[in-house]
Amino acid sequence: MNTVSTLPPVAPVVNPSTPVNNSFIITVSSVAALGGLLFGYDTAIISGAIPYITAYFKLDEYTLGWAVSVILVGCAIGALAAGALADKYGRRTVLITCAILFAISGIGAGLSHQLYLLILSRLIGGLGVGAAAMVSPMYIAEIAPAAWRGRLVACYQLAIVFGILLAYFSNYLLDATGPDNWRWMFASQAAPSLLFLFLLLAVPETPRWLMKQGRKKEAIDILNKTSGSAAAITEIAAIENSFQQETHAPLKLIFTKTYRPVLFIGILVAVFQQVTGINAILYYAPVIFKEMGMDTSSSMLQTIGIGVVNVISTFIAIGLVDKVGRKKFLLAGSCIMGISLIVVATCFQYKYFHNYIVLIGMLAYVGAFGCTLGAVTWVYLSEIFPNRIRGLAMSIATLALWLADFIIAGSFPVMTKHLGTPLTLFCYAVLCAIAFFYMLLKVKETKGRSLEEIEHLFIKPF
Repeated sequence: MNTVSTLPPVAPVVNPSTPVNNSFIITVSSVAALGGLLFGYDTAIISGAIPYITAYFKLDEYTLGWAVSVILVGCAIGALAAGALADKYGRRTVLITCAILFAISGIGAGLSHQLYLLILSRLIGGLGVGAAAMVSPMYIAEIAPAAWRGRLVACYQLAIVFGILLAYFSNYLLDATGPDNWRWMFASQAAPSLLFLFLLLAVPETPRWLMKQGRKKEAIDILNKTSGSAAAITEIAAIENSFQQETHAPLKLIFTKTYRPVLFIGILVAVFQQVTGINAILYYAPVIFKEMGMDTSSSMLQTIGIGVVNVISTFIAIGLVDKVGRKKFLLAGSCIMGISLIVVATCFQYKYFHNYIVLIGMLAYVGAFGCTLGAVTWVYLSEIFPNRIRGLAMSIATLALWLADFIIAGSFPVMTKHLGTPLTLFCYAVLCAIAFFYMLLKVKETKGRSLEEIEHLFIKPF
């Protein structure tokens, strides 16, 4: 029998969406978003190193897929552990740990002389990436006013794509440094890691975590800065209501009839972000371009173009996600990405590499992802889960995302080897179609609502 208590009504919040201290909100959200920069840099740096580690470690398509995707095993573990750790020790403390793991990973990979050391280093980096991918948007969502939450969490995706672009650019510059160029590519990630670490020391914890720890005065102080003193009082009341004691332990609670539907939605939205093929394109872009007959330098230069489009498109999401809404973006992205993949796959099928059609198709695909599934997925995951279960629910959804990413990244070299590039891309296009219809039927709009209002949008009393 379900013994979950009925959720109390949330007290109306007095204009919670009006930011009071803009500089404070932007500063702390930007620092948290830097976790995304490390995420993007750490995962994309492998793209330039692939040709060189393949030769150095004598990798076939299976071991190459493992070397590229092993970071995602670490991501899955990091995401799974991060929810409980963030709830126990705080969002900020977990992010500081992530920064340290990022630095260790880059230096370790750069110094590796045996494959198992490279894999171990990337696994360590994955722990940081997986945890940061969950905790950074959670931090931003919990500290930002409702009217700003969408665009500020989208800034996390902007940091990811900027990190990817930075990694592409770094690879291009370091490509000419000699036989050890791949070592410098990996080691270069230590610099942004240390910057992230030092900046984190200057930001506070989130008001919702402080309230969960019984530190009400500190929580009110932060809410005064973000929403104003009048709104802070009623917002604190809403947060307190959302933390009403229930009879189940959180891990058991999350799988009850009350919370299972929203958890399932979050898992599938996270999975669709990955199985539509984005990281196969981002990780292996230089390899795909070389298949068209380009040399290494030209393929890396065109890969930088993909990174630039990814950044530009994310600005579109930041500017419009709080106006257009989450659902419309997710639907439009799934549609455009699927069409773009069909165009690129057809060009590879018929060996038509003229007039930049393949490049245009890949740019359209990446651009559509950047301003829709790329940015909006993190916004959506950060806001749909109730306060009571947010940490654990985010962990499970992000774990599913990384497992999906692991399957895509690890299988791409094998699929292209045995199925060919055209059929592989067609498979991703089919998954885009499935994502479109699921989101059309199941995804609910959340724009403009406080986190406590969203809780009552998804959670119905029984």
